[in-house]
Amino acid sequence: MITRAMAVIPKRFSTFFSIPILRRAAFHVKRLTSGMDSSFFSRLGVFLAGILVLSSVLVTVMERHETDRGFSSLGGFSKQFVGWFYWSLTTVMSAGESGRVHTVTGYVVGWLLILFGVAIVASLTGALVGFLIDYLLKEGQGMGASGYRDHIIVCGWNATARELIQELSTDEYTTKIVVIHDTDKNPAGEGVYFVSGDITTAADLKRAGIEDAMAAVVCPADGSNEADMKSILCVMAIESLAPQVRTVVEVNNPQHVEHFQRADADEILVSSQLVSRLMARSSLYPGLANLVTDIVSGGDGSELYRVQLPDDYVGYTVDELSAKLRSEHRATLLSVSRGGQAYVNPPEDFRLSHGDDLVVVAESLGTLAPLEMDHDLA
Repeated sequence: MITRAMAVIPKRFSTFFSIPILRRAAFHVKRLTSGMDSSFFSRLGVFLAGILVLSSVLVTVMERHETDRGFSSLGGFSKQFVGWFYWSLTTVMSAGESGRVHTVTGYVVGWLLILFGVAIVASLTGALVGFLIDYLLKEGQGMGASGYRDHIIVCGWNATARELIQELSTDEYTTKIVVIHDTDKNPAGEGVYFVSGDITTAADLKRAGIEDAMAAVVCPADGSNEADMKSILCVMAIESLAPQVRTVVEVNNPQHVEHFQRADADEILVSSQLVSRLMARSSLYPGLANLVTDIVSGGDGSELYRVQLPDDYVGYTVDELSAKLRSEHRATLLSVSRGGQAYVNPPEDFRLSHGDDLVVVAESLGTLAPLEMDHDLA
């Protein structure tokens, strides 16, 4: 029982210190102290301790009782020294008993310790205020670090990114969003953490929390080929820093798709192809565009989910699985994913196995478990 309780304590501490605002504060503390000499603080600590010891010895000697001028033993001196050292420490903290001293030397030492304590408190207060001002200024300018985990990072900014954030900002989604863009002002507005930086730079990606992110969406700044090239560099940087992070990329030129594939992008979307193909299908089948838009935008009763396969579903055929999903969860099966391949219309003898996940359309997940990224296993 004790061992179990001791094992829970470190986990609680790690959870506490993983709070985003604490991680951001730690980033700024590290940034501010990175250029400081650590030996300076050790020398300062020795100096402060020396002042307290010297003051305690002086007061111990001068404030000794008239009947015990010579201190009967070393133990007697040590006992009184400990008491006066505590008095010196509390006096510095403005909580000492001023009535304990009765000699001129004691009064002078007490006044000096009080003045010394006021100077220390003023210095600490000034340092804290300066840190808070620096913290707020840097955060407002996008120079901080997000401190999030399992969040989505939007790399770059364009019209697609704006619509993406509006979709992810609805009540249907609770995932935190971070935007990294080379500008001085947050383009996404309130509710989205902003990092001002280059999407191809490792330091800026780390400030956005790329190593702890769930996914990264890369949006080209414009419709040029140069924007695609920068997106490729961004994907390569992400893959080198955090290969477990899922990368979703918007591509301008279809001819660049193979380059994104070589960069190991997980999801590649060519906007022009998606729109043109949907328009072609809609021209043949009226209402198809509205249906697809409703599904991917979280419409009423038709949200799109990717879920883990429940253990009791293993071994089912596709027809059995479809019937069970429909009767128990009011969910419609669209495809089965296995080993990175999507089976949209599998054969009749296709049976579900461990490790499969499903893409369904449903009003809500119910008891189905959404597919999640485990950073510890990645």
